[in-house]
Amino acid sequence: MMLSPDDLRAAVAKGIVTEAQSAQLIAFTEARRVARDSLTPVEEPFVLFKGFNEIFVVVGLVILFTGWCGVATLFGLNMQAPAGTTSVLLALLTLAGLAFTARYFTLQRRMIAPSIALAIMTLLTSMVLGFALIGIGGAAEVAMVSLIVAVVMSGFYAVFRVPFAAALIAGAVFSALWSGLTAAGVFGPEAAGFLVISQNGPLSLMTVLFGLAVFALAMRLDMSDPMRVSTRSGTAFWLHIVAAPAIVNTVALNLLRSGGIAGQSSLVAFLLVIAVIAIVIDRRSFLVSGAGYSVILASTVFSGGAAYAILVLGLILVLLGAQWDGLRR
Repeated sequence: MMLSPDDLRAAVAKGIVTEAQSAQLIAFTEARRVARDSLTPVEEPFVLFKGFNEIFVVVGLVILFTGWCGVATLFGLNMQAPAGTTSVLLALLTLAGLAFTARYFTLQRRMIAPSIALAIMTLLTSMVLGFALIGIGGAAEVAMVSLIVAVVMSGFYAVFRVPFAAALIAGAVFSALWSGLTAAGVFGPEAAGFLVISQNGPLSLMTVLFGLAVFALAMRLDMSDPMRVSTRSGTAFWLHIVAAPAIVNTVALNLLRSGGIAGQSSLVAFLLVIAVIAIVIDRRSFLVSGAGYSVILASTVFSGGAAYAILVLGLILVLLGAQWDGLRR
């Protein structure tokens, strides 16, 4: 049900909402209407920066962050092996500074590229904090550090709602699962060879299940914002980027390991299935991420012997890009 201007004026007269709240609600609904009208039915919004000023700010932030890290080392922070109270305090101080900066550039200025840069800097700083608290060791320590990173990044996302941060959280969760199960003995020492071993055994199962879980979360966010005008849609975009390689990895490696033209043809057929799914959910990001990862795998497994598969994959992507609208209909 839509509220008309008369409804809002009546609500103000009754004291249900204030005049200022009524004006904010009108401005909010108008902004959403403009955003919906500016999108074609098949468009998938993707913006990394809204102007060169954002790039300018990012360069400044990177230089500032690098300079601060240099100053922190003068106060006793060992970037390669952080440990001790000094490192913890400096990491916490850095996180506070990043949060203060994000409050301006993300919450007030609504800048996209600086928000992504600040999310990455927060990730790096939380890693330093984790290693300073836990120490550098084996898989168990990496798992605990990954959990710390996931918690910090979840807090960052909860406050600032930067969609890109969701991908970083997913990566930290995957690292925690992988390292934790390795420390528990579920995965052997060969688990470190991710591209080699992940097509067999429990690691492959974990990878696929993780990918499906991330995909399900992305779909839930997509369905909650069908017009793709809120941060939920942006968050879903980055989760699809993470989910596709995790799902594709195990199947693609098995197909590629079968060797020859048959293996490459099977990979192309599998990616056609992924393409159909991407068309149904209207997410090019899911297909591009999966196909791009498959190209990397093909190049890694076959070196120069996967030229035909890569050629066909490229052709398929170009054709899909040109005919996406018609296929969606």
